Amino acid sequence: MNLENELSIAINVAIQVGEFILKEKNKVVLSNLGKDIKLEADKISEKKILQYLSKSKYNVLSEETPEKIIKNKNSDLCWIIDPLDGSFNFYKGIPHTAVSISLWKGMEPLLGVIYDIHHKDLYSGIVGQEINLNGQKISVSNIEEKSRAVLMTGFPTKLDYSGENLKEFIVRIQDFKKIRHIGSAALSLAYVASGKAEAYYEKDIMLWDVAAGLALVKAAGGDVDFKKTKGYQLEVFASNGKIKNLKCR
Repeated sequence: MNLENELSIAINVAIQVGEFILKEKNKVVLSNLGKDIKLEADKISEKKILQYLSKSKYNVLSEETPEKIIKNKNSDLCWIIDPLDGSFNFYKGIPHTAVSISLWKGMEPLLGVIYDIHHKDLYSGIVGQEINLNGQKISVSNIEEKSRAVLMTGFPTKLDYSGENLKEFIVRIQDFKKIRHIGSAALSLAYVASGKAEAYYEKDIMLWDVAAGLALVKAAGGDVDFKKTKGYQLEVFASNGKIKNLKCR
């Protein structure tokens, strides 16, 4: 396995699909139930990515068809893709949307690519090597105190909004200097990986929302801690590795 080659494939796919989606500006709504929204752009993006990866020897898990994971019995590697992370942002014209592609072995991230389609920022990296933003090496920040740190977070579609759960959430975030919620888990983690923020926390977030971002944080020298809560849902804490005791309970 040549991870540099796989990273190159993911980069080319993410850029081409991201540029197509931005150019088309297709905001046709396929479903709009509860706190979730599905756009025709999500489906188009997924179809194009799967076409690019069709010759891959690896499994493929995609947000739009998780029940139809494309399996290769000879491989324990899996592409995990979020064709359009931040769909609601895209629909509303909020410029925080990304194409997210990663390669995992079991439950361990190997590489990640996140393409911010509005700002044309490409985050890419291989765990154990390095991370780049538009070809320039970057890393996590050196801030050690929560009181000086920025925490990225969000309220995912499947979050339990019970009083008890929200109280626990407040305990998790209240000691940070600033809290930021941009509506894209992928970009939130990319910001941690590139030193724009120091930590990220979400509960009941979907694996494909964070797969590439977790790979990038690790590649940038940060720490990630996650555990399954249900199905493909995760509780995730990721940080620059300098702030202590940022772990899932």
